[in-house]
Amino acid sequence: MDMLFSTLPQIEKGSVWLAGAGPGDPGLLTLLVAKALSEADVIVYDALVNDECLKLARPDALLEYAGKRGGKPSVKQRDISLRLVELARQGHRVLRLKGGDPFVFGRGGEEALTLVQHDIPFRIVPGITAGIGGLAYAGIPVTHREINHAVTFLTGHDSSGIVPDRIDWEALGRGSPVLVMYMAMKHIGQISANLIAAGRSPEEPVAFVCNAATPEQQVLETVLGRAEADVEASGLQPPAIVVIGEVVRFRKGMDWLGALSGRQLTTEGLMPDYPKAAE
Repeated sequence: MDMLFSTLPQIEKGSVWLAGAGPGDPGLLTLLVAKALSEADVIVYDALVNDECLKLARPDALLEYAGKRGGKPSVKQRDISLRLVELARQGHRVLRLKGGDPFVFGRGGEEALTLVQHDIPFRIVPGITAGIGGLAYAGIPVTHREINHAVTFLTGHDSSGIVPDRIDWEALGRGSPVLVMYMAMKHIGQISANLIAAGRSPEEPVAFVCNAATPEQQVLETVLGRAEADVEASGLQPPAIVVIGEVVRFRKGMDWLGALSGRQLTTEGLMPDYPKAAE
């Protein structure tokens, strides 16, 4: 591993790496992030970063929590961005670690622009976003050739905490066969109503993937017309990824984590009637 790390760039003093930690499982960290964890003087991390990932940090590294969670007291984004500037100016090697990918609803762009504004060198280190990796851990393919040739990622609330009014729900209803939504559980009633009014079927499959890619992962399968009632009855809580579309049905054949616990997977109704390979 040391030999492999030696071929990768290192964090320079006075610089910031804006990095994604993936959806939860430490095994989904990129090599660059694992190396950065071992080198950084200061790690400024978000609420969705798995604690197991932070165990890879240097023993003497300073860990600073800067999580933002909807509906809860949080550090202001501007203050987080300026804190990165302050730490870099002190000569530290700074790792700004976010759950998923820093540029997918992660405010990485805002932080990068603040660093540019203050002449702080930085590097972007992509991560596996929960809308792809989290669904994969639930056994749901974000695309499938027989089902969809497009997918739309959207946020369930804007900076004010309400459903974004700039989303064209009619266009999504007509044109996007699969919708993957971040931060949408709280507003799923309004979102479902908007989509049904835009022409989506109340019987369209929906899945909520909570605490994706962690040992606490839970998955609720339902349909659009019952989504609000079913999620309330389940008692599930964010963080969650919500996916709407026929790809949800493939979970019965691709829930590989469930199979490890004894679930019997099936391809019934999921693939063309090809002949089986010879035994």
